[in-house]
Amino acid sequence: MNAQNILFFMPLLVGSIFSITGIIMFKFPPKKINGLYGYRTKLSMKNKEYWDFAQIYSSKLMILCGIILILFLLIGVVIQVSEKTGVLISAIAIITAVVFLIIKTERTIKKQFKSE
Repeated sequence: MNAQNILFFMPLLVGSIFSITGIIMFKFPPKKINGLYGYRTKLSMKNKEYWDFAQIYSSKLMILCGIILILFLLIGVVIQVSEKTGVLISAIAIITAVVFLIIKTERTIKKQFKSE
């Protein structure tokens, strides 16, 4: 394995950040609706009940996405690609994780509170 394989290091770094952030948000969710810290979307900030649910749910999903990204680094162990290709593949994986996190959380909030 090339020690500078971007396909190895990007998912490891971003996956670790996702996991650590998810753990911190799970253990210390923001108590009040704010525009600085926590899972912040128009729907999650609708009221305190939505906010509290979104913080816990999104933090668990963030940990999962982080673990999946960390596991994605195994591709970087097996496959040697150019730096540009590695950046592209890693960026696609990271963007996919972020989009999945947002879409899944928003849908779950709507499903959880659909009677309102």
